[in-house]
Amino acid sequence: MHRLWRSLRRLGYLALAGLVLWLGGLALFVASSLSIHGDPSIATDAIVVLTGGRLRLETGLQLFVAGRAKKLFVSGVNQRVDRSELLRKFGPVGERAACCIVLGHEADNTFGNARETANWMQEEGYRSLRLVTSWYHMRRGLLEFGRAMPQVTIIADPVFVLHIDSERWWSWHGPLVLIVSEYDKYLGAWMRPALGSIAEGAWR
Repeated sequence: MHRLWRSLRRLGYLALAGLVLWLGGLALFVASSLSIHGDPSIATDAIVVLTGGRLRLETGLQLFVAGRAKKLFVSGVNQRVDRSELLRKFGPVGERAACCIVLGHEADNTFGNARETANWMQEEGYRSLRLVTSWYHMRRGLLEFGRAMPQVTIIADPVFVLHIDSERWWSWHGPLVLIVSEYDKYLGAWMRPALGSIAEGAWR
């Protein structure tokens, strides 16, 4: 009985240590994500917008119209949505940018976004891009894009879209779940190469 209790206590310590590390990593993830700010004065060959919210595309369009890139690539667009339909809601700004916008319909996650964009960048012969996505998604986006395009210069331009009412504490639930979920996805993406190597070695 004493041995069992000692084993359970060790497991409890390990679980507590794991929780502390996870929470510390989450705090670092949020702080580092919030510290990323775009520099609109830097021009790149392309602007790449990852679908997932109106403000992402709106930000990309504004940067493109301001002359920050030659073309704008939108990755992860629904197969049933065409360019005119996507841009109609943005009025004159969308019309001005329509000539130089390319839609990618193949990706359905961040890993796919990076591969889809890498193929397009290679076809265009481009060597630099400005990545536009939500601030909490930027770390994972930079990780995946850096792996897919190690020779390409990537400028981060995060979109800050979370608005929380400090007077209504329950309004924090949705954003908190979103950030925690994104942190776990980031950890999964970060560990994927190591896990892949372990799995490959196990099958040999």
